[in-house]
Amino acid sequence: MKKTKNLGIWMDHSTAFLMELSNDVVSKYTIDCEFTIEDKTVGLKKSENHMHIKEQHLQSAYYKKIEEAIKKYECVVLFGPTDAKNELFNNMKDDHLFENIKIEVKNSDKMTDHQMVDFVRDYFTGSEKK
Repeated sequence: MKKTKNLGIWMDHSTAFLMELSNDVVSKYTIDCEFTIEDKTVGLKKSENHMHIKEQHLQSAYYKKIEEAIKKYECVVLFGPTDAKNELFNNMKDDHLFENIKIEVKNSDKMTDHQMVDFVRDYFTGSEKK
C-alpha cells in the first residue's frame, strides 16, 4: 500500500518551515523570502512604488518556491500567525496542479521548533482533527 506523504508548513511573510512527516519522523527545512528590511529601507529611499514592486516580486518568488515543494506531497497543512498562509492557499486553489493535493489552512501563533513539530505530528496522526 502506498504511504501518504504529509507536509506541514509553518509560515509567515519571511520564512517557511517545511516539515515532512514520514513514519512518525519529522524532517524539517526552511525557505526564506529574499525581501529584507534592508531592501525596504533602500527601496523607500528611492521611491515607495519601487519598493512595493520589488516586495511583490520577491514575495511571489517565495510563494513559488513553496508551491514547488508542495507538489511532491498528498496532504499539506499550512499554519502560522500571519495571512501569508491564506495568500499562498489562494494562489494555489484554482491551479489544476494542486487539485489532487489535500491542503488545509489552520491558524496558529508563533511557535518554537518543538511546538511546530508537535503540531504537525498531532495534525497528521489525528489528534489535531478532533
